[in-house]
Amino acid sequence: MSDASSPRIVIVGAGPAGIRAAATLVAAGFHPVVIDEGHRAGGQIYRRPPDGFVRMPRQLYGSEVVKARVLHALFDRLAGERRLTHHAGSSVIAAHDGRLHVLGEGGVQVIGYDRLILATGASDRVVPVPGWQSAGVYSLGAAQIALKAQGVALGRRIVLIGSGPLLTLVGAQLLKAGADVAAVLDTSSWRQQMRGFSGLAARPIVALRGLALRARLGGRYRAGVTLERIEADASGVTALRWRDAGGRQQVTPCDMIGVGWHLRAETHLADLTECTFAYDEQWRQWLPKTDEIGRAGNGVYLAGDGVRLLGADGAEIAGRLAAAACLSDLGIPAPSASADLRKLARLERFATGLARAFPWPDAMARAITNDAIVCRCENVSAGAIRESVERCGGEANRVKSLSRVGMGRCQGRYCQLAAVELIAAQAGCTPEDVGRFRGQAPARPAPIGAFLREG
Repeated sequence: MSDASSPRIVIVGAGPAGIRAAATLVAAGFHPVVIDEGHRAGGQIYRRPPDGFVRMPRQLYGSEVVKARVLHALFDRLAGERRLTHHAGSSVIAAHDGRLHVLGEGGVQVIGYDRLILATGASDRVVPVPGWQSAGVYSLGAAQIALKAQGVALGRRIVLIGSGPLLTLVGAQLLKAGADVAAVLDTSSWRQQMRGFSGLAARPIVALRGLALRARLGGRYRAGVTLERIEADASGVTALRWRDAGGRQQVTPCDMIGVGWHLRAETHLADLTECTFAYDEQWRQWLPKTDEIGRAGNGVYLAGDGVRLLGADGAEIAGRLAAAACLSDLGIPAPSASADLRKLARLERFATGLARAFPWPDAMARAITNDAIVCRCENVSAGAIRESVERCGGEANRVKSLSRVGMGRCQGRYCQLAAVELIAAQAGCTPEDVGRFRGQAPARPAPIGAFLREG
């Protein structure tokens, strides 16, 4: 199957979904091409540190250490045996007509494909708390990456804010590593968290691990808080102002703040490859549409958190299913999907429980003060967005054109969802009515010189 006449299958992403997709294709006799922004396979969840790193895998991955080691060893073996081609440290910045424009150390190269599996994962979802543009404010994922990849905490006195499993996980990981974690503040109340109990019971061991992490945080963890403002001076963050569940104002001095409310699917490449999207009310974001095993049409398949926010275990299953769908469409016998689909159904029940227990704080997003910066790349305030709605109506791309929200280096990855909530509130409609920002190439920042060397 690996001769020149065989179909060219490209996988974007070498996290759990991409690794399992690659292994499934290799087992069927194909030689896939895997493109990944990381220098070593594993994705964000199982990110690997550089050689000579002193912290051991058990310290990095905790209860997931066995899964991480298995995936790392599997991919390394396939790459070492040259049964796949790995483009590490490379970003797909454009996709069109069966071709990917890939930015690596040598510039931009064009890689053609007959079938494409997108396993692009997800990134942090944030609420633009007033002052979050200050030096010393990071996403929860950034704080976790710094700890895993470099063994450092990004501040001397740390406050974490947001909601969802990653909030308490990062807090416990930093605490275990010896960092000074002053507070872990959850915008979801205890009552709200209990609403997700029936769904969380679908994975009782995972739910219990989450409770154990929270217990490790002790009094640092506070539920049902209201965030007011991040205070800063010329050197960066100095404190966080917030209110506890009883409405009492609190001020916590700190020099680093990590923020995050669950995840947002990374969908730019799905957009550029003309996948169909639908608004998901549960996760309050637009997600690509696929069939139950990942087919998106036009020879494109989706797997992992880039289409369904089900975590690392769900990503592994989805990677196998997407590869099986690809094989089936090529007329190649594929592994049975029935057992994996049953596992996915259980994971989806758990994910629904999480969404109910730790919801997106839409009331908080709509109450953002006019002076708060929503788009950090272009320095666009909430007031500017509201003014644009009054001038051009409640349609996402009109507001984007007028205010420049979402036009910066991140292409709306961090501001789009909050901006859409603001637009909807100002226009008196729903986020679904507002729509989504259209994806544009380059999907990642790229120097002009790289295109001059394109080949």
